[in-house]
Amino acid sequence: MEDGIDLVPTMSPSSLTMLPETVFAAPTSLALLDLEAEITALKRDLNAIILAHYYQESDIQDVADFVGDSLELSRRVAETSADVIVFAGVNFMAETAKILNPGKQVLVPDIEAGCSLADGCPPELFREFLDRYPGHAVVSYINTSAAVKAMSHIICTSSNAAKVVASIPADRPIVFAPDRNLGRFVIKQTGRDMVLWPGSCIVHETFSLKKIVQLRERHPNARLIAHPECEEPILRMADFVGSTSALLRDVRENAAQEFIVATESGILHAMHQAVPDKLLIPAPPESNCACNECPHMRRNTLEKVYLAMKNRGPEILLDEEIRLRALRPIERMLALS
Repeated sequence: MEDGIDLVPTMSPSSLTMLPETVFAAPTSLALLDLEAEITALKRDLNAIILAHYYQESDIQDVADFVGDSLELSRRVAETSADVIVFAGVNFMAETAKILNPGKQVLVPDIEAGCSLADGCPPELFREFLDRYPGHAVVSYINTSAAVKAMSHIICTSSNAAKVVASIPADRPIVFAPDRNLGRFVIKQTGRDMVLWPGSCIVHETFSLKKIVQLRERHPNARLIAHPECEEPILRMADFVGSTSALLRDVRENAAQEFIVATESGILHAMHQAVPDKLLIPAPPESNCACNECPHMRRNTLEKVYLAMKNRGPEILLDEEIRLRALRPIERMLALS
C-alpha cells in the first residue's frame, strides 16, 4: 500500500472466461412476435433488469429499465436486486456488471460486441507497458477489459476522470489508459502530467474538423458539444465538452436551439425525447459512411435481447481472481462518485 493506493498487482493477467458463443436458431415465427411484450414477460419471469447504454438502437433504449452512460450504469448495476442482468451495450460494461454482482447471471445480446479501446489495450501488452513505469498509480478508463481493470489502482469514466486523477497524491506519477484523447483532456483540466497509453475510439476519432467548420458556417448559432474521446482539434473548437450524460444535460439546459453533437449518434434518441423542438445535428465523419455509429454497439438488436433472455445466454463469466482484483479499483471509483 502506497499513499493509500495498492501497488500494481504482479499477477500474470489472463483473459476473461466467457461461455462459448452459442448459435441460437431464431424461431420462424420470430418476426410475428410482439418482442416488447415477450421481453416484458421474460423480465417478470426471470426477475431480470435490462440496462442499455445511450449508444444503443432506439428500440432497445425504449425497452430498457434504465438507460445511461458508463458511470450511471455502474451505479445502477451496483444497486440492483434483480437476479438476471441483461446488458445491452458492449462487453466491458457487462463485465463490470459481473464484477459487481458475482452471484447474478449477466447476459449480453451479442458476445461479439467489443470495444476498440478495450480491444486496443490487451492485458499482456499493458502488463509490459506498466513494467516500464514502476511506482506509478494506474488510472484506467472503464472502457477496458476485466484483466486490465485488475492491474489498475482506480477506474474512471469520462464523467469523473478529472476527479479521480485529482484524488491521487500530487507527488505520485500516473499512468492513464487507454484513451489518449481523454487523457490529454484530463491533463488540461487537472494540470497533472500523466503517461498515456496510445489508444483511441474508432468512432470519436473519425469526426471531420473540416465538415464541422462547414456545418457551423451553415448554422452560425449552433452550439458544438463534444465527448472528450474526440481528437484535440474538435475539443478546442467545442463550446462544451462532457460525458454522454453531460452532453444530454447541456442540450436540455442550454438556451441554444441548435446543436452539433460530436459523439456516437445513438445519444440523439434520448436528446430528441428530451428536447423535441431543438435542432440536433450529428457531427459528420471524414468519409461518407455511418462511421459516427459504433459498429460494436450496433451488433445488439431487440431480437437478440429477446433471444438472450429466452435462451439464458450468451452469459458473461469471469475468473474469480481477476474479478476480485478488478473489484477494488471499481469500488474506489464508486466511492469517489
